[in-house]
Amino acid sequence: MGLKVTFIDPRGNPVETEGEPGDNLLKIGQAAGLPLEGTCEGQMACSTCHVIVAAQWFAKLAKPSEEEEDMLDFAAGARRTSRLSCQIDLTSDLDGLTVSVPGESNDARRL
Repeated sequence: MGLKVTFIDPRGNPVETEGEPGDNLLKIGQAAGLPLEGTCEGQMACSTCHVIVAAQWFAKLAKPSEEEEDMLDFAAGARRTSRLSCQIDLTSDLDGLTVSVPGESNDARRL
């Protein structure tokens, strides 16, 4: 069962993706070519996979851990609904999720 996720890229363009329950949002975004670096490979030791979750979806996510909140303090362009994409695993409740990749995002793998 495919779950739809819309990423809004740093230029404001929607990028439609699809994943399966349990898929990690960071991996889905990277596979779609979005500038989500994920330097720490999902170990929550950086903030290079920071996304801004659409307000209507934010409350549907599991609460961030204290460690994630600490990492978000270092995220460029962080907002109230910011999360680390490496900490979001898809569930059926998240079918249709929309997240934005901040304009400040930079993927050093692409240099």
